[in-house]
Amino acid sequence: MNYWLIKSEPDAFSIDDLKRDKITSWEGVRNYQARNNLRAMEKGDLALFYHSSTNPTGVVGVAKVVVTALPDKTQFDTKGEYYDKKSTPEKPIWYCPDFAFVEKFKSIVTLEDMKKDKKLAGILVAQRGSRLSVQPVSKEHFEYIRALGTKG
Repeated sequence: MNYWLIKSEPDAFSIDDLKRDKITSWEGVRNYQARNNLRAMEKGDLALFYHSSTNPTGVVGVAKVVVTALPDKTQFDTKGEYYDKKSTPEKPIWYCPDFAFVEKFKSIVTLEDMKKDKKLAGILVAQRGSRLSVQPVSKEHFEYIRALGTKG
């Protein structure tokens, strides 16, 4: 099993939206490194759900990969904001897995707290300049953050 961190702006799609919808396709990612991470995900992998562009930012819950990455349909929608004219159904560029809701934390594990915590040394999200929306996380970091969030 692999562990990940996925970022979403809560006004676009929040942990509460995932809880309500139960399952969602992680569409609209348009960064090649993030895309490669999405394609590397396997069914059963777990992801920390991170709220970005809010105050405070941080991890708010957990999602699970339930369908491995398939071509992102939004890349073919000529009227959509995620349309990519270089992508074709025969040669898609962008991919997205489906995530299911697992849990919402009792309390947010803020980016500020993660940066200060020596047990989270090396976690990508806490490194200066890290804006990648989909990133790998070690099992140890995943479990530690989950424990912080669920204890409230």
